[in-house]
Amino acid sequence: MSGRLDGKVAVITGGASGMGRSTVLRFLDEGARVVVADLNEETGAETLELARARGAGDRVCFVRTDVSQEEQVEAMISRASSEYGRLDCVFNNAGIGGAIGSTLETEVDDWDFTFAALVRSVFLGIKHGARVMVEQGSGGSIINTASVAGLSGGAGPVAYSAAKAAVINLSRATAVEFADRKIRVNAICPGGILTPLLHRGNEEPMKQRLEQLQPWPAVGQGEHIAGAALFLATEDSEFVTGQALVVDGGLTAMGPNLARRAREEQQEAAFDFVGVDKGTTGEAPVVRRVGGSSDWS
Repeated sequence: MSGRLDGKVAVITGGASGMGRSTVLRFLDEGARVVVADLNEETGAETLELARARGAGDRVCFVRTDVSQEEQVEAMISRASSEYGRLDCVFNNAGIGGAIGSTLETEVDDWDFTFAALVRSVFLGIKHGARVMVEQGSGGSIINTASVAGLSGGAGPVAYSAAKAAVINLSRATAVEFADRKIRVNAICPGGILTPLLHRGNEEPMKQRLEQLQPWPAVGQGEHIAGAALFLATEDSEFVTGQALVVDGGLTAMGPNLARRAREEQQEAAFDFVGVDKGTTGEAPVVRRVGGSSDWS
């Protein structure tokens, strides 16, 4: 049976875990050839093993990539052409939690690190992905992971929210720029998705918390984002560009205000800590109590 992505080649950043890994496996199931780009080589190897177990090992490869570095992003995109002969889709999905805590205490370096990982990376993926697609002359799809945190205040840390808002507008602006080349650019705005980036090994407590925050009776999974990415990667979305597709179980329909709810439920002292969360990169977070020493516990 043919798949919806037969003959297509995709690059997926942050593809070694969470939403990215789910999308890698879904795209492979649909017949695509996939370049998995991630900073974490250990989870990258795990993802390749999962692909081999599904019989798709000859259609996937891994490239260790720091998506904030232009030469590495360019090499990642070039790998698709050298390995599989073309490029049809770039999913700029790599992400981190980034700078957390009060704006009054946030370090400039942590702010810049957050924007490099979440915004500069998307710009670079669009720049180098679109260059290849323009040269091919057959169009393509660029998908960027934003967040419901980019749609309003109160749905995430300040730096993260600002970065994701930038991703949404960057997607819209470049969608206009590349429309005449038939290159579609869209963003996906996940709500609370139960991935390692969010639960950090405490899956059940986070699952219960998410169930309380949204109206939909089941929590978001990486597969839900993979389904949205599949739609945006196929010709089913041929007339869809410049959009921010919300996948959040009705969270924004209800109105998130997550920081206030967390404080009211006494589940999180939102501004007791400050620092930077480096996500699933394999690098440890650097967090300290306000007025105190480093302490993540």
